[in-house]
Amino acid sequence: MSQYQIAVLVGSLRKDSLNQKLANGLIKLAPPGFSFTQVQIADLPLYNQDDDEHPAPAVVRIKNEIQSANGILFVSPEYNRSIPGVLKNALDHGSRPAGQSVWAGKAAGIIGVSTGAIGTAMAQQHLRNVLSYLDVAVMRQPEGYLQMREGMFDPDGNIGAGSRAYLQNWMDKYVAWIRKNAA
Repeated sequence: MSQYQIAVLVGSLRKDSLNQKLANGLIKLAPPGFSFTQVQIADLPLYNQDDDEHPAPAVVRIKNEIQSANGILFVSPEYNRSIPGVLKNALDHGSRPAGQSVWAGKAAGIIGVSTGAIGTAMAQQHLRNVLSYLDVAVMRQPEGYLQMREGMFDPDGNIGAGSRAYLQNWMDKYVAWIRKNAA
């Protein structure tokens, strides 16, 4: 496969989201042949099984974007030691109706940044549990539990010099994972 389409889900809606900055910076570290599309999840209604037969246009849109992707990149903060509700809502929409999940068989990577000392470790563990049930092949190593530090990003929003080697290695491993496991 010469071109890999990657769906990017950022679990933060905040205007100055650190995780959005991380997603944007990581994308710049990818090699040619990889194309990234940000999946907008802010406009999704709360999941309600009653709507399965007539989903909202936003639900149809994200399901199509996930379905057409070769892989997924999750970049998310940690809220109260778990994944943000907006991300869980997107996962629920994509997994329904039962037996019609758009997540099944996809390959994914998870990374996140937080100001806290453990980065996004608990959120990522919870996300791994959900994705395992949804039959998503999640890259196991290297893990990316990042604590926000001065210099992580340069003034232009790129990955800063102090973080570049680690994050380039992470992206290289992610690219290899997608090439090996792409849907």
